[in-house]
Amino acid sequence: MRRFRFGAVVREAGSGAAWAEKARRLEAQGYDVLLVPDHLVGPRFAPIAALTAAACATTRLRVGTLVFANDFRHPAVLAKEAATLDLLSGGRLEVGIGTGWMARDYDGAGLALEPPGVRVERLREAVAVLKGLWGDGPFSFQGKHYRIDGLDQRPKPVRRPHPPIALGGGGPRMLRLAAEEADVVNLGMRVRPDGSGPDDRDGGPAAFLRKLRIVREAAGERYDALELGTSVMQVGERKAEEAWSAADSSSLGETPQVLLGTRADIIDKLRYWRDEHDISYFVVHHERDLDAFAPVVEELAT
Repeated sequence: MRRFRFGAVVREAGSGAAWAEKARRLEAQGYDVLLVPDHLVGPRFAPIAALTAAACATTRLRVGTLVFANDFRHPAVLAKEAATLDLLSGGRLEVGIGTGWMARDYDGAGLALEPPGVRVERLREAVAVLKGLWGDGPFSFQGKHYRIDGLDQRPKPVRRPHPPIALGGGGPRMLRLAAEEADVVNLGMRVRPDGSGPDDRDGGPAAFLRKLRIVREAAGERYDALELGTSVMQVGERKAEEAWSAADSSSLGETPQVLLGTRADIIDKLRYWRDEHDISYFVVHHERDLDAFAPVVEELAT
């Protein structure tokens, strides 16, 4: 039976001391991973510095991203930064990575938001570069988007062959890439090609189960080794979406992304989705829900 794991997305704090206290509180409550998003706009810390500080403030808690935007960094730069952070944290880094998608990030920075197919193709190459540079010895790569010529980076990550890689998304191309290359697959809503937000037609249990089928079929023999997860957008009682967030949970009530009711109700729902559909990794998306979810973590994180 798959073991439950629980992550928490944390975006900012008023000081270094307050940030460290948030990390220590998550660790004390039994959460497995502190996760930071990667956007150029909005009230969010930059990932590398924030994760380093969180790792220094804790001893057990893993740190990771949900997710690095591949278009913001060359994979050779990310490979070096991530390997260093993995070493400094004692092997506690989890590398979540996606294409980058939010139009406001690209518009504000003067970056071109290319079509989804181009971004996914570039991400596939980036994952190959990351894995190659984290391996032993010099690495070379010739792709459409990246070229690596005999590069041997140091330090190497503590985790071998590399830190866990998390890929996620809602579209078939991203889900197939995740099934083929990732250690962790995070199932989310598909976003519109123009980067304006989630696709409203992609909600509900039928769409969620369809994504699971895509992952299972694409993974083949890898399926049993994959960890399947999703982000939890509502806990306990339904609340208004945060003004800064592009998330819309209105159509997700019958999926594991919305967990309403009592603690017993929530635990029953999580066990159903794990036992029947192999979803075992749940990431609380909003800080406002962390304390309400903590008793669930305490009961299920064994």
